[in-house]
Amino acid sequence: MPHLKALVERYEDQPFAIVGVNCHDSEEDYRKGVKEYEVTWKSAFEGKDGGPIAALWGVQGFPTMHVIDAEGVIRGLDLRGPSVDKLIEELVAEATAKQKQGAER
Repeated sequence: MPHLKALVERYEDQPFAIVGVNCHDSEEDYRKGVKEYEVTWKSAFEGKDGGPIAALWGVQGFPTMHVIDAEGVIRGLDLRGPSVDKLIEELVAEATAKQKQGAER
């Protein structure tokens, strides 16, 4: 959670979003965790056996992190560690540049 919170803070007001899907707690524990860890990003509960989102994305373990760019193109599947931060930094810069180009037209 601390890493996700840091990303949300780092990219505040930039073209960046996190969507969380929880599949391993009870709904009550999930809701408590959202409050306890002060989750500020979109988050969904799919139950212990998973649900349509986890099935569609082939999630088999936690955490599983996929990265999708501003155009909706999958740019990384099941990433971990520093490679995630580097890719996110590159994609946010790319999306920001495109936004500026659009604003200048």
